[in-house]
Amino acid sequence: MKKSHKLTAAAAAVTLLASTAAQAGPYTDDLSKCLVRSTSEQQKAVLVEWVFAIAALHPSVKPLSSVSDAKRTDLNKSVADLFTTLLTASCRQETQDAVKYEGAAAIQTSFALLGQVAMTDLFSNPDVAQGLGAFSQYLDKSKFDSVFQTAPAAAPVPNPGH
Repeated sequence: MKKSHKLTAAAAAVTLLASTAAQAGPYTDDLSKCLVRSTSEQQKAVLVEWVFAIAALHPSVKPLSSVSDAKRTDLNKSVADLFTTLLTASCRQETQDAVKYEGAAAIQTSFALLGQVAMTDLFSNPDVAQGLGAFSQYLDKSKFDSVFQTAPAAAPVPNPGH
């Protein structure tokens, strides 16, 4: 693999982790749609596992995870295979057009969307959703009530059409 292609793949992977929004043109939109359409639910699950395994390397959360180096290597290989298949086969024409007309950043932006879709699937799981809300039972409701009771009422938004 050429050095520039390795850098593009690495940048796409980093973008998948970061999931930052970027301005997309029509070719990037087409590539994004193709990536999402061409990725199975099982492959999205592998992306989620891979993101988790990579995030688990951070010193703040490393003690909470038991992802082995062997599992991380397997996930890296699976994600590399997925990226290769998507960009060179499933979405080959969309990849070529996006890079030709909108630059290599189109790949990063498209994978960011795919990452967001995969993470949405993760967080829509009922067990995960319940876990996300579990902290609210420990909030001090009286402190929040005092903030919202003393907050000024929002001014009405003018409607220029009337």
